[in-house]
Amino acid sequence: MKVGRHAKILELITNNDVETQEQLAEMLFKSGYKVTQATISRDIRELKLSKVAIEGGRQKYAEMSKGGVEDSYLDKYVRILQNGFVSMDRAINIIVIKTVPGMAMAVAAAIDAMHLEGVAGCIAGDDTIMCAVRSVKDTDLVMSRIKKLVRSNN
Repeated sequence: MKVGRHAKILELITNNDVETQEQLAEMLFKSGYKVTQATISRDIRELKLSKVAIEGGRQKYAEMSKGGVEDSYLDKYVRILQNGFVSMDRAINIIVIKTVPGMAMAVAAAIDAMHLEGVAGCIAGDDTIMCAVRSVKDTDLVMSRIKKLVRSNN
């Protein structure tokens, strides 16, 4: 039952601009699924659905694991990077990124979410990020990409 309901939810949000849990519950009911608010909320969490912006300042549910959805957040990640970035330096294949105080975790999360090629992952403190790069060769490329992102739209 749950697997079928989850499949139906994914079908509904893919084919429709589902903006609210109530709207999703109504669509499920019309499809033969009786669900409660708690069930809808749990399904949204289990399916890792999130709201994404659509035209007219509205939002709809979308599956975060699909390639294009995370791309819709790229502007937000870039803005976080731009707002928090202060400087960066390298230590072999580790990039040390300085941020404004309190922004390191947000900037590190943004870098991780952007899936920059060559980045293995980031560890953040209050104003410093250690960004592990897969190879020494990739380090210059990653630093160049970060510089371009910081400078874009400024």
